[in-house]
Amino acid sequence: MFLVKGGMLVDPAAGIKAVRDILLQDGKVVEIGEHLERPEGAEVYDATGKLVTPGLIDMHVHLREPGLEAKETIASGTRAAAMGGFTSVCCMPNTNPVTDSLALVEAVQAISKRDGAVRVFPIGAITKGSQGQELAEIGDMAQAGVRAVSDDGKPVARAEIMRLALEYAKMFEVTVVSHCEEQSLAGDGVMHYGPMSAMLGLKGIPAAAEEVMVARDIILAEAAGAKLHIAHISTRGSLELVRAAKARGVNVSCEVTPHHLSLSDEAVSGYSTSTKVNPPLRSWDHVSALRQGLADGTIDCIATDHAPHTIEEKAVEFGAAPFGLVGLETAVPLIMELVRNKELDIERAVAALSSNPARVFGLPGGTLQPGSPADLTVIDPDLELVLKPEDLRSQGKNSPFLGTELKGFPVLTMVEGQVVMRERNLLAD
Repeated sequence: MFLVKGGMLVDPAAGIKAVRDILLQDGKVVEIGEHLERPEGAEVYDATGKLVTPGLIDMHVHLREPGLEAKETIASGTRAAAMGGFTSVCCMPNTNPVTDSLALVEAVQAISKRDGAVRVFPIGAITKGSQGQELAEIGDMAQAGVRAVSDDGKPVARAEIMRLALEYAKMFEVTVVSHCEEQSLAGDGVMHYGPMSAMLGLKGIPAAAEEVMVARDIILAEAAGAKLHIAHISTRGSLELVRAAKARGVNVSCEVTPHHLSLSDEAVSGYSTSTKVNPPLRSWDHVSALRQGLADGTIDCIATDHAPHTIEEKAVEFGAAPFGLVGLETAVPLIMELVRNKELDIERAVAALSSNPARVFGLPGGTLQPGSPADLTVIDPDLELVLKPEDLRSQGKNSPFLGTELKGFPVLTMVEGQVVMRERNLLAD
């Protein structure tokens, strides 16, 4: 039995933003109220001055296992998640081999049960081997509990394959997650196409490379009546396409990463390979549009696209480095900065990190109402830390925020009633 006392409970799904106590027992939320009495034998956590939220859900991470364990493992990635305040993560299928079958989904689930510090929900591939030619075993994977499919890292280039995927996924109430990138437009670009890429002498990826595919997939999803989720949206045009589609009733949702909200293509000027991401960091006009889209609810979710790589892979010239940065352990302070600057209200931020991902993928959690899973996050909005590579629990150290002072870190992560991180110390080891 565990009693969290005196924190500011922010539960958008329940419409609560108030100082409340929360009693948890046997993996469930038992009671919410003011000045709850401590039951005999209950452990008490004083959350005075802190935010108490439903356990955060990251719907887009790369845990790399099986096959790419030099970059990350389920053990290390879920511990990074716990440090970041995440109680659930959805892992992308671009492992080796690609998670495109019932057997491989079950293998990821088994490893996660054995080694994971937080809940892990595998996302299956759309196509076999993520090669874009033949549909993967979507029905079988759905029977194993997969709630979403994606070829993330690669777009589904053939429109007919994407149409079939949407229609087939609809039969099993599975969400199709689209990596929107028209590769003939993106070419071998390495950053956002614009004045900054010209100044730095780097090949650019135009905003249209994303927007063309967003438009195509919205059209296909509308025709199929299927659930479509746009991964890592990064441009003003993409946002406007999603906004218009929602207005006419298309079942489409989208996510944005903390780094696309916090950094522009100007961050690439130092040629740090930690700023090489896909989609690329865009110019400030796009960043501003994304912030507004999140604030007004057009963007449903915040997801990190946590993409660890080895130090050796990233320690090369910018053009040769792989895309991706690690984001699980920096997401909350980056979003809290937007809250402090009054660009985002705390209810919208918490919804984008908890209730909305739960709704989009049909996952447990997302609220702390009585009877809900005892997945809970406590955030200290005043805690300031300088990010150091040795402090990251992820095996990947490819973060553009290393050496930066960030403010507003999680201080308690509870999964199914078990504390896995407390006062910045992991208890899951």
